[in-house]
Amino acid sequence: MEGPTGSPPGIDLSLPSVSRMHDFYLGGSHNFEADRAAARHAMAAFPALPKLAQANRAFMRRAVRYALAEGVTQFLDIGSGITAHGTVHEAARATCPDARVLYVDHDPVAVAHSRELVADDDRTAVIAADIRDPGAILASPEARRLIHPDRPTALLLVGLLHFLPDTDRPGEKVAELRDALAPGSLLVLSHATTEAGHATHEEGARLSEVYGRGGMSFVLRGRRATARFFDGFELVEPGLVPPPAWRPDGPADEDDLIVCAGFAGVGRKA
Repeated sequence: MEGPTGSPPGIDLSLPSVSRMHDFYLGGSHNFEADRAAARHAMAAFPALPKLAQANRAFMRRAVRYALAEGVTQFLDIGSGITAHGTVHEAARATCPDARVLYVDHDPVAVAHSRELVADDDRTAVIAADIRDPGAILASPEARRLIHPDRPTALLLVGLLHFLPDTDRPGEKVAELRDALAPGSLLVLSHATTEAGHATHEEGARLSEVYGRGGMSFVLRGRRATARFFDGFELVEPGLVPPPAWRPDGPADEDDLIVCAGFAGVGRKA
């Protein structure tokens, strides 16, 4: 590992990364100047981003606890990013020491750092792969070792699909993963939007432009388009709601509900 925050050699640090920008939103240190510059521009265009990132992470932890309560003890987290802020395996192990977790990301820095964090954990693994190739994820040795195909799995796509344009056919990729899951599996998903919270369409357009300048896509979808990702799953209560409103630990903060421009939900495969 080389570089001020542990970057693998050969990485072009002049280009921003979705995972490292997200790390910056969460207050992390595994990001570089190109990531920070792009993230600041994104926050200027869409001020709710840091709050939405925090709300997504909190939603993920609550959804993990829900999955465990439903008897689901294996987790496939795609687009996991830099697993340094409230990780899935930490949330799961708090109540289920035998929980198994497979993290998937295509950012080399995120993969390298995450592998360091779980190097001594034989029930957790990290692979470099992309949701646009579900077959490669499912066929990986790590998936075969950790994810038993006949047992329910929690598939986590938290804050991921808004980085896939429609030309990448994200719905087809989710369906391919769904079809590989055992009955009783759960889909844990959140997605940015301008149909919830106080974000405007103009802010959304500026945010997409910022990511586009960095060679990345950012697509804000509405409730109907987000709900289609749950085809083949039955949404559990309270349905598709802003992340802070999904089974909060206490009364949902009204300010958070206004600020958080996103949808979150959990669906169960019959």
